[in-house]
Order: sequence, then C-alpha cells, then structure tokens
Amino acid sequence: MQKLFNIAHKSTKTGIGLMSGTSLDGLDIALCSFTGSGLQTQFKLLQFTTIPYPQRFKDEVQQVFARKTADLEQVTLLNAFIGNYHGELVLEALADWGIDPDTVDFIASHGQTIYHAPKRLHRQANYPNATLQIGDGDHLAVKTGILTISDFRQKHIAAGGEGAPLALYGDVLLGSKAGENRILLNIGGIANLTYLPADGEPAKILCTDIGPGNTLIDAACRKYFNVAYDQDSAIANSGKVNEDLLRALLHHAFFEEASPKTTGPELFSLIYVEQAQFRTGTEHIRNEDLVCTLSMFTAVVIETFVKTNIMADNLHIFVSGGGARNPFIMTYLKQALADTPITNTASLGIDPDAKEAILFALLGNEALCGEPMTIGNNPAVLMGKLSFPG
Repeated sequence: MQKLFNIAHKSTKTGIGLMSGTSLDGLDIALCSFTGSGLQTQFKLLQFTTIPYPQRFKDEVQQVFARKTADLEQVTLLNAFIGNYHGELVLEALADWGIDPDTVDFIASHGQTIYHAPKRLHRQANYPNATLQIGDGDHLAVKTGILTISDFRQKHIAAGGEGAPLALYGDVLLGSKAGENRILLNIGGIANLTYLPADGEPAKILCTDIGPGNTLIDAACRKYFNVAYDQDSAIANSGKVNEDLLRALLHHAFFEEASPKTTGPELFSLIYVEQAQFRTGTEHIRNEDLVCTLSMFTAVVIETFVKTNIMADNLHIFVSGGGARNPFIMTYLKQALADTPITNTASLGIDPDAKEAILFALLGNEALCGEPMTIGNNPAVLMGKLSFPG
C-alpha cells in the first residue's frame, strides 16, 4: 500500500495502456507519461506498438466471442491465459524499447471483451446492464511485476451506465478546444463518437456508440475472401452497393434509440446480415457487392447520426481506429459531410492507431490520482480494479 501511495503522489507517472478490440487484430500497447490529472492532465506518448495475434489465438477467442452460449471451461481457461499472454507481450514490447519494467508505474488493461449485454439488447427484466472482459489483471501484474489496473467497465455499469463507450473521459481531457465544436470519431469494430461542444458545457457533451464500424466488413472478408480485412478497400471498390440490402440493414430499432447507447457484435453480426438478405432476396449477390454494401452501411450510419444529432457551425471531425484507414468509408464521409473538415487524430497530437490504448492509460492515471468527473449524464466515477504484483 505504501508503494501505491508513492506512485499516486508522483508528479509524473509512466503508464502502459493496453487495448484488445473486437477485431482481434492484436494487442495495442501504448507507453505514456502523465503529469497531473483531470482537466490539468498533460500526457506524452513515449512508445507504441501493435503486436499481432497468431491465428490460433484468434480462433480460440472466437469460440467464446459474442455468443449467447459458450464453453464455460474455455472462458475460464482464457481468462487466465489472456492475462498471462498480455503480460508476455508487454515484456516483449518493453525489451524491444530497451525499457526496464521497474521504471513503469502501472499498466491499464482493457482486457478482451467477449460479451456486451446492455439491458436494451438482452431485454431480461430481472437483470441489469452487463458486460464481460476477460484477461485477469492479477496474472498481468504477476507476470510483469507491474501494478495493474483492469476491468474498467464494471464500475461504469455499477454506477448506472452501460459500460461503454469509455472514450468519453479521455476525449474530454485530451480533445476539447474552446471555440471549436469537435467530434472525435472512432471507427473500430463498432463506431462510436464523442461530441465536444465549443463552449465546453458538460451537459452538451455526448459520447455514444453509433453502430457497426469494421465488424461486419471484417467478418465478411474472413468468411468469403479468407482475409482479415478489406485492405485499401480493394474488395469494396470492386463491388456495387445493393440498395435493397442497404435499406434493410439500416432498418433496426437501435438506430432510432436515444443516445447515449451501446452495441456490439452481439447485434451486428453476420446473422444480422443474413436475416436482412433473406428479407430482401439478396442471398446470392456477389461477395464483392456484399462487402461494398456493408462498407456503405457503416458510412451511412455515421453520416446519418452526425447530420441528425450534431451538425453545428465550426465543426471539425477527428477520426481514429482501423476505419480511419478505410478509403471507401473516409471518401464517402468527406463527400457526404463536405462542409465539415475531417482529419485523423494525428492533427491533435494523438496517434490514431494508439488512441484507445492511450485512453485506457489515461483512465489508469485517473484511477490512481484523479477525482470523479461529472460529464453530462455519465456516471462520475473512477474506474478500474487494482492488482498488485506481489
């Protein structure tokens, strides 16, 4: 406890943020330094890497990922295995950077989401919002010898939230600018955004999931083309949008629900796509046309949400996540929102690939020395559970 006290009171802390998303590409590892907390936080990205996951690991996680029923033994084994495995990857990254683990004050780990179940989706009257991330923090801490903060989403739910998106807290601290309306748009597996008003009024800040990001595109690429994703939109650009299927995909109550709201691959899966294809008789369209239509689906969902809920004068959109490198989606958004400058978060000094890992490192810093912040109708809580290495 004395060591924890000493870390919490350091003027500058060195922390690692870990992010493993629904795309299962690999583990994002961001080494950051932090001075201060809350709105006075100053940070610097010292190192960043993504270590790809081997196919065998992806296959094992997919067995329990976003499924209503799963092998309980497999979930239990993966919970311990992922914590230890992520610890190994952290040590590998630190060795590559020539950094002694003893100089790192903390690790902030998102873990691996395997099921996200807000009450709006599970609709079971006697049960609350729920979510589950595996990759136990104790295993990470013992493996690396570094204080680990993990399982951030549970406190958010316990305090009345849905456990996502947690980007809100970091986006407010790192992305706000007086006099400029901003949207920080992350297109990961799921697309989410944070709206930061020019006047800084907390009640106007909005952080919400929008709908599918890359999840459906990637799933279709894996199934029909045996590739992890649509590199440079080559598949989408060789296809044609099927308008009937697109309309069916856009027809879901989720898009009409009030924000903030959350979703995941539990809803937006290939089953969702197959049901839409069945309703429209489009089961036999070319695979290229399917990927093209799914890419347009993501782009139109983002465009519609922005135009319906946020359009404001002097608005600037900053994009991060894998979708920021999808030419099909980005070209469409720049044309559809032609009066709104759209760039990636590098123009804010935030590596767009590293952004989510940075945000979890920041949440770790807040857990150690911050104070709960009231932002709109979001829970004012400090998140994360502490795991000591010894």
